[in-house]
Amino acid sequence: MPKFRTRTAVIAAAAVAVVVTAVALPLFQPWRVFTDKVVDEALPGAVPISTQSSSTTPPTVSAKPSAPAAPSTSAAPTPATRVVLLTGKLIAHEHDTAGTVAVLKLPDGSRILRLENLATSDGPDLKVWLSDAPTIPGRKGWHIFDDGKYQNLGNLKGNHGNQNYAIPGTVQLDDFRSVTIWCDRFNVSFGAAELKSA
Repeated sequence: MPKFRTRTAVIAAAAVAVVVTAVALPLFQPWRVFTDKVVDEALPGAVPISTQSSSTTPPTVSAKPSAPAAPSTSAAPTPATRVVLLTGKLIAHEHDTAGTVAVLKLPDGSRILRLENLATSDGPDLKVWLSDAPTIPGRKGWHIFDDGKYQNLGNLKGNHGNQNYAIPGTVQLDDFRSVTIWCDRFNVSFGAAELKSA
């Protein structure tokens, strides 16, 4: 009789372990602690450097000094540039996280959040959020970013690299004071940065 009970208990424990594993593995995805995804995006509107000349006419050397060119009566238009609106430095929360963030206004008037030199852990359901929460170091800062107002800018593209996230035109930047790499599945910040005027 004791052998039968022991065998039944072992079978029941094994069945429970299989069920728990079947539920926990897809939920927690523990293997992602050991995986990395590098995404390295260029800044929008960056002009690629070319080693080829755009001129087809070879340069000429004149024996006589040429007359100075007449001054132009119209100023050349200044090309539009990106404007840095806000910046911040990522601090670690639940996972080691480093890098910088910047909110940029592009020449066409659109805005992006730029992550540079990002280094964090991979994980399930990671998002990039603007938030009205303060950036607090340590465990007290891990779970506060969904307590108030936040704007989801999309899934984290990679846990390493340089990345761009479009900020909708309806977003009022004055409503937000931080950026977080947010694990939406477990409601925890992997890392965050306080946004400050550039």
